[in-house]
Amino acid sequence: MRVANKVALITGAASGMGAATARLMAREGAKVVVADMMEAEGRAVVAEITKAGGSASYINLDVADEAQWEAAIAAVMAAHGRLDVLVNNAGISGSNTNNLYDTALWDRIMAVNARGVFLGVKHGVAAMRKTGGGSIINLSSISGVVGQERIHCAYNASKAAVRLLTKSVAVHEGTSGIRLNTVHPGLMPPMRTSGVTADPVFRAKMLGHIPMGRTGEVDEVAYAILFLASDESSYMTGSEMHVDGGYLAS
Repeated sequence: MRVANKVALITGAASGMGAATARLMAREGAKVVVADMMEAEGRAVVAEITKAGGSASYINLDVADEAQWEAAIAAVMAAHGRLDVLVNNAGISGSNTNNLYDTALWDRIMAVNARGVFLGVKHGVAAMRKTGGGSIINLSSISGVVGQERIHCAYNASKAAVRLLTKSVAVHEGTSGIRLNTVHPGLMPPMRTSGVTADPVFRAKMLGHIPMGRTGEVDEVAYAILFLASDESSYMTGSEMHVDGGYLAS
């Protein structure tokens, strides 16, 4: 098993890429902590994992709230004595708006997508230092590398912030045994908070820019995260993995 007995906290794990990652990590031997605000859905993921013979628990977490991060990390340390893997996956879409310069939406997107990752990194690093290291995987996006039409600029800005935050802290923590890397998904199944990016016409247009000519699957992102969580990637930090069907190469 590729992450046997590692303790892995995954945010936004009640659905989508987060849930896929939680299931895969559990199958590969990790003790998974499903963190989300959607309690019923999060507990359903936990139940699915435990029914399959894996180890999982649920923690309610609003990633934009520092006090909740402090409580979540404390709960993980109390239950397991360590944190080996942190996957900062929770995020909201920037396509569910007709006002691409909405200030309130800017604040909300940045609070979840950028501040939420910063807080996870801050408190995750502190926990990992106590036990000699770990792996933090932050979910950026192709949107953190290039601009896109009909998507609020805060989404691109927030994902770019995640990209550079990760590189910065990877440098700071280079000798601590803590590795930080980003995963950049491309066109995936629509998010719960998606707007125009769920529109078939818009998605068909995007497909025209993807060399592989298809949408990605959440499990394909989960396998990239699994690799970065495992010791197989032990000499990787500050790196980016593009899971985008070749979009950024075209």
